[in-house]
Amino acid sequence: MRALIVAASLFEDSELLVPYYRLKEEDIEVDIASIRKGTLAGKHGYRVEANLALAEVEPERYDLLVLPGGDAPAALRRDPAALAIAKSFFERGKPVAAICHGPQILVSAEVLQGRKATCHRSVAEELTRAGAIYEDSEVVVDGNLVTSREPADLPAFMRETMRLLRRPDGDAEQLAQAAV
Repeated sequence: MRALIVAASLFEDSELLVPYYRLKEEDIEVDIASIRKGTLAGKHGYRVEANLALAEVEPERYDLLVLPGGDAPAALRRDPAALAIAKSFFERGKPVAAICHGPQILVSAEVLQGRKATCHRSVAEELTRAGAIYEDSEVVVDGNLVTSREPADLPAFMRETMRLLRRPDGDAEQLAQAAV
């Protein structure tokens, strides 16, 4: 199993690091992609290495997309490759986990119409304008989509993300149908 985290500098440190290490605990291979390869600095000083440029990503090779928040999504949502990656996951019904400002990428990718989701309160109006059904909850699951509001929601966010990944392969078709 493989996971892809899409981030840029000024990501919210815990929203990238907690999923990264939790996925590694499950022996899931994790790649970090950004606008270009290299070191990314989080808002609170943690550094991670983006081993892929967004243009190099082959979305079909991954089982999960993670979109951490912070200030990074504001830059990523303007990158056509980031939007294409998000659209690809939704088209294939593959799990997508977005937290805090991460759903801004999904807004720009135009994949939230009619989907239940949550996000940081400062993004809620934008989410609603994009056609999402906003819920102010620690975690919202809608088909292949898991969303949360903030770092304090990480336990629920990861619990539901891991639950979605553990679904039997036979449920992939149901996820794809739920995403339509």
